[in-house]
Amino acid sequence: MAGLGQLICRAVRIVGLVLFYYVFSIGITFYNKWLMKGFHFPLFMTLVHLTIIFCLSALTRSAMQCWTGKPRVLLSWKTYMIKVAPTALATALDIGLSNWSFLFITISLYTMTKSTAVLFILFFSLVFKLEEPLFLQNPFLIVVVLLIAGGLFMFTYESTEFNLEGFVMVLLASFIGGIRWTLTQVLMQKAELGLQNPVDTMFHLQPLMFMGLFPLFVFNEGLSLCSSEKLFRVGEVPPLLYSLLMLSAGGALAFGLGFSEFLLVSRTSSLTLSISGIFKEVCTLLLAARLMGDKMTMVNWLGFAVCLSGISLHVGLKAYYSKGKSQTLRQLPSKDGQDLELPLLRHGEEDREVEETCDEDEEQEILH
Repeated sequence: MAGLGQLICRAVRIVGLVLFYYVFSIGITFYNKWLMKGFHFPLFMTLVHLTIIFCLSALTRSAMQCWTGKPRVLLSWKTYMIKVAPTALATALDIGLSNWSFLFITISLYTMTKSTAVLFILFFSLVFKLEEPLFLQNPFLIVVVLLIAGGLFMFTYESTEFNLEGFVMVLLASFIGGIRWTLTQVLMQKAELGLQNPVDTMFHLQPLMFMGLFPLFVFNEGLSLCSSEKLFRVGEVPPLLYSLLMLSAGGALAFGLGFSEFLLVSRTSSLTLSISGIFKEVCTLLLAARLMGDKMTMVNWLGFAVCLSGISLHVGLKAYYSKGKSQTLRQLPSKDGQDLELPLLRHGEEDREVEETCDEDEEQEILH
């Protein structure tokens, strides 16, 4: 009975963490699309979100330091610019292009196109030698690529709401996302940097992300924002406060997304997050059709099913080839933007007996 009780408690905990992750992940997707209908400055919105994430990360770090009595990691300028800058630039471009695309495409097309990120992650994990050779030589990988690519083609084929400009933006964001998550894994696996905690990672990434995205914002949105009645030319205070409140809400959602992903991965595994991400995409498309009026034909739905089959096969292959192997370091994403998929760069679930005995240690890892 004791074993059954522990199993039930564990199941309830996992379901709770998954739902917590869904609230932020799905919520920020619909928030971005909703906000872009009346606020056509996605790069400025992203800069505001980055600022809020940095402030919340700094406050969280201070609270952790007061609670534990141990100083948080603070990188030197040389290490910061050499080690962190590439990851920050890739992350900023990924998030910026993803947000920008909402001006042109529907949530359905965004969700479907963004799912192709797994192909680019697989490619860059090969380039950076993060994948095991045996897994990469598996012939089923060809099937994975064909299923995902074929599903995307079917989804966009004769789509009544297809927009080429937005589609290219999301596809480019997926490509850069492959670089982003590969560099993020490399960054967080460097023990000498001390960035295993995602709060520390987010704290260090945001300033460089802001500086990397700011020139693009000035070039594309600077003049139009200065002359917009949404902010600088506002005639009354209430509309200005409303705009600032809505932008701040998005920043809080982005911070909560990164934190919820970390909790889910640290308490279960990256495989659990990957599998839950598949169902999240289904929920997102169903909600988009229901709430946002996105129109999808039978061919589009079939293409989505084919693409999900490819992603599911990829997850299954990763779980099979990593079976019986423990992780030396789990994937700790810093998904501080609106990009909603986590790459499958880490191995599958740890041996459950080891995990059960290390639960208390993991709780300490979250704090320290």
